[in-house]
Amino acid sequence: MREKVIEMLASRGVQVGEIAEIVFSLQREYVPGLSIEDCEESVLAVLDKREAQHALLTGVALDVLAEKDQLPEPLLAIIKRDEPLYGVDEILALAITNVYGSVGLTSFGYLDKCKCGVIGRLNDHAGNRVNTFLDDLIAGVAAAAAARIAHQHGRSYPGVTDGMQAKG
Repeated sequence: MREKVIEMLASRGVQVGEIAEIVFSLQREYVPGLSIEDCEESVLAVLDKREAQHALLTGVALDVLAEKDQLPEPLLAIIKRDEPLYGVDEILALAITNVYGSVGLTSFGYLDKCKCGVIGRLNDHAGNRVNTFLDDLIAGVAAAAAARIAHQHGRSYPGVTDGMQAKG
């Protein structure tokens, strides 16, 4: 299924490498020796998750239906305008970030504001494309992939082992 999702993203103008670049920008300061390849691997691991696949398939389908004017009003107008108070697109993206906890959530909030890289291009609303869901979903994938890396390379603290306080 991951390959189908990657094909769908490519058909919407999104490459895994573009998402990996965002992940790299989020984590390079915290993970010495981090490479773009590490970030691509993390993005692919997120895309292996069923929650991510389902969110992406659902959101992109809604964007495509809106482009074709095949949603009922007033939902069609709301999605086509990407109304600021329509938060369903962000909520769907949070299904992806929640897999990796609060680090993913805070990274998503940052990406939702800064519109870095491909997220900004998708949010541009140029042409006939509707990306109301896709820009947030890509931010969700990038945030989750960054959180995955953070979890893999987290610092250990004195007196704390495997998340439990050492008894002493």
